[in-house]
Amino acid sequence: MKNKSSLNVFKLSVLSLSVAAVVAQAQTTPAPAEEIVVTGYKASLQSATNAKRASTAMVESVFAEDIGKFADTNIAEAVNRMPGIQISRDTFGDGVNVSIRGLGSSFTKVTLNDSQIAVASAGSVDAQNQNREIDLNLFPTELFTRFDVKKTPVASMLEGGVAGVVNIRNARPFDNKEQGFQSVFNVQGIYTEINEKTSPKLSALGSWTNDTFGVLGGVSLYNRNLTTKGYETIGYTTLSVPHGICGSTPTGSQTLATAGTCNAPSTGNDWNVAGVTATQGYGVVPTNAGAGLTAGTVIDKAFLLGKNPGLTIDQVANGFIPRLGRPSYMDGDQDRLTGVVSLEYRPSDQARFYLDVVATDQQKEFNRIDLNFIGRFGNAIPLNMKVDENNVVTSATFANAQFFLEARPYSEDLNFYNVNPGAHFEFNDLSTVDVQLNSSRSDWRRESPTVLINTPLNKGISVDYVNNGNVPTFTPKGVNLNDPAAGWTWAGGRLNIQNEERDTETDGIHVDYRFGDDTNNVKVGIAKDTIKRAIRGYDNSARWEDVACRNGLDASGNSPATGRAACDGMSANAKIPQSALASYLMAGPYGFIDVNYDKFFAATNYYALKDSAPEGNSSNTGANSGIIDEDTTGGYFELNTSTEVGGRPLNINVGARYAETEQLISGPVTIAGVRQYQDLKSKYDAWLPSFNSTFDVTDDIKLRFAASRTLTRPNPSSMLPATTFSDVSAVQARQGNPNLSPYLGTNFDIGGEWYTGDEGYVGVTLFEKQITGFTVTGTNQIPFLNLGIPFDSLTQQQRDAINSPARGGPNVATVTVEQQVNASGSLNIEGAEITWVQPLDMILEGLGFNANYTHIKQKSEGSGVPAIAVGVSPETYNFTAYWENYGASIRLTYSYNEGSYASGNNQNNTLAAYLYSDSRGQLDLSSSYKFEGVTGEPELSLNVSNLTGEPLRTTWGYDSATFTYYDPGMIVTLGLRASF
Repeated sequence: MKNKSSLNVFKLSVLSLSVAAVVAQAQTTPAPAEEIVVTGYKASLQSATNAKRASTAMVESVFAEDIGKFADTNIAEAVNRMPGIQISRDTFGDGVNVSIRGLGSSFTKVTLNDSQIAVASAGSVDAQNQNREIDLNLFPTELFTRFDVKKTPVASMLEGGVAGVVNIRNARPFDNKEQGFQSVFNVQGIYTEINEKTSPKLSALGSWTNDTFGVLGGVSLYNRNLTTKGYETIGYTTLSVPHGICGSTPTGSQTLATAGTCNAPSTGNDWNVAGVTATQGYGVVPTNAGAGLTAGTVIDKAFLLGKNPGLTIDQVANGFIPRLGRPSYMDGDQDRLTGVVSLEYRPSDQARFYLDVVATDQQKEFNRIDLNFIGRFGNAIPLNMKVDENNVVTSATFANAQFFLEARPYSEDLNFYNVNPGAHFEFNDLSTVDVQLNSSRSDWRRESPTVLINTPLNKGISVDYVNNGNVPTFTPKGVNLNDPAAGWTWAGGRLNIQNEERDTETDGIHVDYRFGDDTNNVKVGIAKDTIKRAIRGYDNSARWEDVACRNGLDASGNSPATGRAACDGMSANAKIPQSALASYLMAGPYGFIDVNYDKFFAATNYYALKDSAPEGNSSNTGANSGIIDEDTTGGYFELNTSTEVGGRPLNINVGARYAETEQLISGPVTIAGVRQYQDLKSKYDAWLPSFNSTFDVTDDIKLRFAASRTLTRPNPSSMLPATTFSDVSAVQARQGNPNLSPYLGTNFDIGGEWYTGDEGYVGVTLFEKQITGFTVTGTNQIPFLNLGIPFDSLTQQQRDAINSPARGGPNVATVTVEQQVNASGSLNIEGAEITWVQPLDMILEGLGFNANYTHIKQKSEGSGVPAIAVGVSPETYNFTAYWENYGASIRLTYSYNEGSYASGNNQNNTLAAYLYSDSRGQLDLSSSYKFEGVTGEPELSLNVSNLTGEPLRTTWGYDSATFTYYDPGMIVTLGLRASF
C-alpha cells in the first residue's frame, strides 16, 4: 500500500493534469459567437432548468449531457446532488438507495418509465431490504437519458412514495434528433485506490431512425474489483462484576456470582470475571492467562483496582469495550451486464407505439474475513484500563484473551428484466389516449457459508487494546494470528450454511385519457398493478457441523443431524478432526489466517449439503421467509388549467387518486411440531388528493404552492404470519399483522424561483409533512378462525382447551395476539431547500456554479412514533463549480451530509446508546476534452470520486465508540468516448 505522502502527490497530480488540460485549451481562439451551440454540462443544466420552469408540480431533473453520457457511475450517484436528496452507500462506497426530504429509503418509490418495478436484491452486504427499496447501483447511467425526482405528486402519478418518486427513463431511438444510424462507444478504466487495481467498464449504444420507425440497442459491461478494509463490532459491552467483588448483598434469587450494584443495567452479552464461583463471588486467574499474571491469584475488588489504577470499581465494571471488535476485509469481483432495447413506431402524427426492454445480470464473488476479539461472554482480565468521560475504554491490556476467525465467502447472482410496451393516440386536437403495460421479473441468490474457529484458552495470549476514537486496534501477544499452526481450535467454533433466495414479480396496465390541450385539460385514468415478493432462507448448518467437526456420517452415509452441540473435532468420524484442522488453514493477506475453502468444502461434503438445505424461517440477512402478494386497482381524476390573476398567468393542477390494495401474506409457521405455510389476507383503500399551482409574478419569477396526501404501504416484515403460541392452552399467541394500515403523509409546500437567464435560477422551497402509520407492539383479541391455522394442527392439549365450555370451541374461541399495530401518533417534518444555479459568463465564458442547501427538522407527536426517521441528515448541501468551453470541461463537486441517527436508542440495553453516522463530505472531480473535427469527435475524460479519501463511519452511543469504519478510498476513472 502506498504511503500517505505518495497518495497526496498522486491526487494533486490528477487534479493538476485536469486543470492543465483545460487551461491549455483555453488558449484556443473561440469560434464566432453565432456558431456557439450550448452543449455538454451547461446543456444538461439548461434542460433541467427548463423542465423545472415548465412543471406545475415540484420536480428536480437530471439530464444526460449527450445520449449515452453521464459522468456518474450509477443512478443513485447521479441524483445525489439534487436538493433534499440523500443516498445511502454500501461498504464499497457505492451509492445504493435514495432518501427524500427527511424520510428513509423505504418511503421513496422508484419507477422505470413511470411504471412500477421491483428488484430482488438485499442491498448492501449486511442489509435486509425486506421492504420496497430499489438498489439503483444496478442501473448504469450510460443507458439512461433522464432522471426525475417528483417531490409533490399529481393524481396521475403512481402512489407508493410518501417522501417522493424517482423516475428513471431509458434511452430511446428518437432521443437522437438526426435521422439515420448513430452510435456511441465508451471505454473506461476504473482504478480503485484501496486495492490498487484497475477494472474495465465498456458500453455501446446504437440507434437508427427514419420518419416513422426507430430502433435502439445498448449494452454496458462492468467488471469491478471489490475491496474494502475497515473495522466492525456488534455493539459494546461491559464487565459483569459480581456482588462478591462489588461488596453488595444479593437479593431474592441472586447469588454472590450475580452482577452486583457496581454494574449499570446489563448491556447484554457482558464479559465475565474469570473463574467466578457462586459460593464466593470472586474470580481466580486461570493457568497461562498471559501478561505476567500468576495462576490462582484471586480476582477481587482489590485486584481490579490495583491492576487498573485511577479507576473506581464502578468505572471498571462499566467500561465499554467492543463486544466483538474486529478488523474486517472484503475482497472479490463484481460482474454486471446490462442491456436496453427500445423500438418506436410513428405511423402518423396521431399515433405512436413503443417497446422498451431493460435487463441486468450481476454476479458478485467476494471473501469476507473478520478476526474478532472476544468481548461478549469472554473471560478477559482487564489491566491498566483507561476510560474517557463517557466510560468508553480508551486503552487497556487484556490477559486471558481469545480471538475467533469468521471466514465467509459470498456468492451472489442477481437477474432483472423489465418489458414496457405502450401506445399514444391523438384522435383529434383535444382527445388523447395513452396505454402502457409493464412486466418485470427479478431473482437473487446468495450463498454465504461461515467457518468459525478460535484461538485456544490458557495459552498465554494477551492483547494491547488502543481506542484512539477512530479505529480501535488489538495487538496480540503470545500468538501469531497469521500462523495456521498457532493452535486454532474447534472448541466453541461453528459452521453455517445459511443461503437465501428472493424473487419479485410486477405486472401492470395503465390507461390515461386526456381531453383538452397541453395547458387546459381534464385527465382520467385507471391502473391495475400487482407485485409479488418471495424470500426464502435455507439452513443446513447442523448437518454440516455433524460431518465436519462432530460425529460424521452414519453407516448409511447420512448425517445423524445431532443438533447444534458444540463443535470439538474430537470424534474419529469428523471429516476435519482437531488434529487436521491446521492443514485446512493458510496465511492470510491481512495479518491473520484465512481458510482454504476449496479443500475445506471438498472434505466436508459442503456442496451436496448446500444443495439439499431445507427451508428455514429466516436467512442470515435477518429477513424472514415469506411471500407478499399485492394487487392494487387505482383510478384518478385530474384537472390542469391556466388562467390569469391581475394579468399574470396562474397554472393549476388539482385532482385525486383512489387506490385499493388486496394483500395475500404467506409465511412458514410451526404448530405442534409441524412446519407449514400459513396464508393471511387483508384489504385497504385510500383517497389521495393533490393540488399544485404556479403563479408567474413576472416573466422570470414564479411562485409555487402544493398540498397533497401520499401513501407508502406497510413494511412486509411486520405482516408475515410467524404465528407461535406462548402457552399450552392456545390462549396467547404472537403473529404478524396483515391488517396494518399504510403510512399516510399530509404534505404542504410553498416556494418559488427567480430565473436569471440561461440555466441560471435561484429557488427557495419550504415544506412540511405529517406522517402517520408507524407501528408498535400491541395486542388484539382475534377469533381463532381468523388466525389462519387449521384447528387439527394444534396439539391435543390446545384443542381440548379451546373446546372447553369456557372457550366455546374453535368457532367461538378468541386468542390474545401480540403483533405490530398502527400507532396513534405522527412524525412531523419541516424543511427548507435553497437552490442557486448561476452561469458566470460575465467573468469567464463557460464558468458557473450549481449549489443547494437543505435543512430538515423532525418532531414526533403522540405515542408509538419514533422521535426521528433514521438515516436522514438534518443538513445537507452540494456545491459544484464548472467551466466548459473550447471542447474542454471541468467540474469540482463537494457533497456534504451532516451526521444522522442510524437506529433508535437502547442499543445492547444501554439507554443512551444509538447508532449514529458521522458527518461526511465528498469531493469529486469530473473533467473531459473533446477533439472536435476528428472523426467520431473522441472525448477523453478523467473523473475522480472521493478525491480526499473520506471514510464511512458510524458510532455506538458516543463519538469515541466506533461501530463501523470502512475505507472505500479514492476511485479514478479514465475514459474515451466516441460517437458516429
